[in-house]
Parts: sequence; C-alpha cells; structure tokens
Amino acid sequence: MTTSMSVPTPPTLYIEGPAFWTPTLPGWDAARAAFRGEGGLADPPAKRPSPQVLAPAERRRAPDTVALALEVAAASMAGSGRNAADVPCVFVSAHGDLSINDYMCSTLATDPTVLSPTRFHNSVHNAAVGYWTIGTGCMAASNSVSAYENSFAAGLLEAAVQCAADQSPVLLVGYDTPTVGPLTSVTDSQGLLAVALVIAPERTARSVAALDWSVDGSGGGGNPPAPLSEAAKTLAHINPMAHALGLFEALARLDGDGPPPPIGLPLSATLSLRLQLRPIRD
Repeated sequence: MTTSMSVPTPPTLYIEGPAFWTPTLPGWDAARAAFRGEGGLADPPAKRPSPQVLAPAERRRAPDTVALALEVAAASMAGSGRNAADVPCVFVSAHGDLSINDYMCSTLATDPTVLSPTRFHNSVHNAAVGYWTIGTGCMAASNSVSAYENSFAAGLLEAAVQCAADQSPVLLVGYDTPTVGPLTSVTDSQGLLAVALVIAPERTARSVAALDWSVDGSGGGGNPPAPLSEAAKTLAHINPMAHALGLFEALARLDGDGPPPPIGLPLSATLSLRLQLRPIRD
C-alpha cells in the first residue's frame, strides 16, 4: 500500500524596493521605463556607481563588485522604507570578483611577495556583504550565496525561505562583473549588472507586487524566460545576473492588463523555481 503526501503551498510573499543597475540602465527608474518601452539606454553609459554607504576613502578603494552591490542594496532599502541595520540579507554572485582573482593568480605566479593585502581581503566571496553590514551597522543574519549560472534563482529561493520561515523581511542583492584574463575561457561574464529587492512576509504601503513561489521538481531545470523588451535583450548575456531580467521586466509591466505569465528560473538540471507575480490591489 502506498500513500501520497501533499506538499504545502508556500505562503505568498511581497516585494518591496526593486533596484537595478547596469551602465546603460543606471537605476530602477531608467530600467523600468526601458522595459516598458518608454525610455532608452543611457548614452554614454554611466560610470561605476559610488555607494554613499561607504566612507569616501573606502568608496575609492572598494572593488567594482562591492560598489555595484552596495549601490543596489542601498536603493532597495530606501525604496522599502526599512532600516538597513535591522534587515537580514542574502547577497548572491555567481563568481565573486573575477578581476581580483585574476590579479591574485597572476601575481602569485610571477612575484608573490608583492601581493596586495587589501586586494587579497577583497577577493573573498562575502566581501560585498561584509562591507554592507559594516557600513550600515547591520547585526542581522547575512548570507553569501553562489550557484554558478543559477545563482540568482538560488539566492531568491534562499531569501524567500528565510522570509517565510522567520516571518521577517529579507534583502536580496545579486551582482556580477566582467571576466578578465584566462578566466574568460571558463566563464563568459561581459559587464556590470546588479539587482536587489526586499522580500517581506506581509503587505505594506511600500509593497509593489505579491509573489507566489514554489520549487518544481517535475522535470528539467529549463531556461530563464527570454527578454521581452529591446533594452532587456541587450543585457541577456551580460553576466549570470541576467537570469533576473524576466522578474524585473514583469515588475516593470505589472500595472498592465492582468497578471504576467509565470516565470521559471533554473535551480539545477532537474529543479526550477516557479514564480508568479500579482499586482497589489487596493
């Protein structure tokens, strides 16, 4: 005799403070307009962001990964209206800082005695979240997640599970930067792209969308949805955080007629994260 077990439906969560940054769409307002077909790409592209969370000296020394991650993290927290010091966070990057890794490997191979201690401590995968918690005084839980090409989906799942389990808002930050040196033969990351949002267990005045989510193990992991807008198409292969484009395009278009179609993000060869956004109704 066999018995079947029903899997409980994960609770609906709520999205606050979407944030986005890439040189051609430097900020969520620019990205949202472009994804809706109401704006174009920045020309010339913006220079790397300068996050005000850091003191001026630290801001100048911070690598691109830190500057990028902290820019969207601060924007997301501002949009949510929450205190960064109180909100747990999940930072996710497929590769960490590839330029520093390339520097360290080439220096160790040629003249290891000149290796920079500052650059060495910035090479660790949790450098960005470390800068964030120090800069904001955040004593809440923090995670640094990596899952190669499926990193954004893995980070979003981690944040959603933590939010649902603890009934506490969670900041999710995803970022990656270009590959340099011999590492380009291993992974093809072509530019700067970062996204962020706050996932909350309850609707607030700052909620921009309801999020239904589940893990699907019924078949292959599949591929993320193809970009819809011309602006998103230019970013489709920029780096692994491009897997977030479907979710952010759906957020940009959410006030249209009816809810957007479901989004499937691969977690592995056999698992996917299924998302359904719903507009907030009064």
